[in-house]
Amino acid sequence: MSHSLEDPLRDSLEKYKIIAMKAVECFPALAPCKINLLNYSENATYLVESHLDVNLKYILRVGRPGYHTKSEVESELKWLESINQHSEIKVSLPIIGVNQEYVQIIEHQDEAFYCTLFTFLEGSAPQEDNELELINQFENLGKITAQLHEHSVKNRESLRDIKRLTWDYETILGSNPKWGRWQDGLGMNTERLELFEKVSEKIKKRLDRYGKSANRYGLIHSDLRLANLLVEREDIKVIDFDDCGFGWFLYDLATSLSFIEHKSYVPSLLSSWLEGYRKVRSLTVEEEQEIPTFIMMRRFQLIAWIGSRDNETTRELGSNYTIETDALAKKYLERTTI
Repeated sequence: MSHSLEDPLRDSLEKYKIIAMKAVECFPALAPCKINLLNYSENATYLVESHLDVNLKYILRVGRPGYHTKSEVESELKWLESINQHSEIKVSLPIIGVNQEYVQIIEHQDEAFYCTLFTFLEGSAPQEDNELELINQFENLGKITAQLHEHSVKNRESLRDIKRLTWDYETILGSNPKWGRWQDGLGMNTERLELFEKVSEKIKKRLDRYGKSANRYGLIHSDLRLANLLVEREDIKVIDFDDCGFGWFLYDLATSLSFIEHKSYVPSLLSSWLEGYRKVRSLTVEEEQEIPTFIMMRRFQLIAWIGSRDNETTRELGSNYTIETDALAKKYLERTTI
């Protein structure tokens, strides 16, 4: 796909690189260093490498202005420290700057960018095209996700002051959703809007009945898609807690299937994930029956995200992601009751 010289994405990346270069100055021990863009979606993420020591690698995250407050970012980091101290889950930890702050505020063109430097973790993301390997990895992922939820439940009191987003029906599919309205997604037409509206209404009714009891709802990662996992031999490490917040535990399962919900091997992934999860936490029949609801809610959220963002991922997925949702939507209506 070709784009003009006035490409907004290119301009955004150039701006974020300027911010990143300013941010690394808050860590003088890294100098001299080089930075390379790893990912640009909600934030820009860079690999920072020291010129003096090839073993010194870090991850720099430059937050999108207005997405989080400073206290929300600090709450995320507090939870990461808690996970590191009280569980076996391997996470990336924040590095303190020369000003004794974890969150560096970089001002640029009347905007404030919250930047955080993290430890570097070895590994690579699971590959969606390697079906058999992915099925095996999902058992381990299920176990790790259950450990994350157990930590959330056991430390509920100490984490009650955490300031994070809420991920429920209203903030995902409601009237003022955090990632935009699914109705404004790409590829919408009258017929599709009517179909998706029926699905959305059913999702709301089922989740109202499902409820937010303490064993079903709490502090979650909320974006466990493949790109936010690192596999190293038998280990799976969890990165990018930027969207962590309060939501249903099974929503974490749905996010693990982000962008691949329509794949034929998803039932095998679900079985594998559940096998791993049950090794740590039990699930009732009612909870397992609601898995399709969370998957559809996540799918609609991603339709909204694709329609409201401009990055390489959204450009690649485009309207096809919306169109491929039709079959899933019809199946959900056929197989679930109110």
